[in-house]
Amino acid sequence: MQLEGKKAIVTGAGQGIGKAIALELARRGSDVAVCDLNADTAGATSQEIESLGRKTLALVVDVADSQAVAEAVEKTVQAFGQIDILVNNAGWDKIQPFIDTTPDFWDKVIGINYKGVLNFSHAVCQGMAERKTGKIVNVASDAGRVGSLGETVYAGAKGGVIAFTKSLAREMARAGVHVNCICPGPTDTDLFKEQPEKVRTALERAIPFRRVAQPEDIARAVAFFASPMSDYITGQVLSVSGGLTMAG
Repeated sequence: MQLEGKKAIVTGAGQGIGKAIALELARRGSDVAVCDLNADTAGATSQEIESLGRKTLALVVDVADSQAVAEAVEKTVQAFGQIDILVNNAGWDKIQPFIDTTPDFWDKVIGINYKGVLNFSHAVCQGMAERKTGKIVNVASDAGRVGSLGETVYAGAKGGVIAFTKSLAREMARAGVHVNCICPGPTDTDLFKEQPEKVRTALERAIPFRRVAQPEDIARAVAFFASPMSDYITGQVLSVSGGLTMAG
C-alpha cells in the first residue's frame, strides 16, 4: 500500500480516467476527495471509494471557477487535515475543425483544460510548500505534445499544461513538492466512443500494442508519480499511448 494515509484530490473523478485514478489511489491506501461538475457521478465514485475502506468526499466544483476551487480545497483540508496529492485530471473537448470553433468554445476548452490546472495548483501549493512535501500530477494529452486533427484548441491548452508542469516543478522543487505530467494517448472513454468507427479502428491499428488504453492504464501511471517510487523525479512528461507516440 504505497499511499497508506495519504490525502488526495482528483478532479474530473466522476467517470472515465478520473474515476479510475481516484479508485487506484484509494486501493493503494489514500483517502480521496472526488471533484466533478456532476454531483451524481461524483457521489457514485465516492461510494466505491468508501467500499474500499477509505475516507472520501464528493465535491461539486467547476474547475474553471477559482472561488469554487478554493472552497473545495478548504473543505478537503477541513475533512482530511492536509492534501498530499493533487491530480489535475478534469478535461473537456469537442472534435471539430478550428475554423468552425468560436471564442466561447475557446474559453470553455481553455477554462477547463488549462485554467482548472492553474486554479487547483495555486490552491494547494502553499500548503504543500509549508509542509515541505507534496505530489502534483497533471493529466495533459499527447495532443499537447504532437498535435491532433480536430483538437487544435484542446491541444494548445494541453500544451500549456505541459509547459506549466515543467515551470512549476522548477519553482516548487526546493519546497519538496514534485510536479509531473501524464499524457494519455487514445483511451477508451466516452469521447473516444463518440468517434466514427473507422477512426477508432484506424487508431487501434496504428498503436503498436493494437489497442487503445483503458482508463486503468492511465491510473497506474498517475499512481507511480503520486507514490514514493517517484521521489527523485519532477518536471517530467510521460506519454501513456501504447507506443503510438515516441517523440522526445
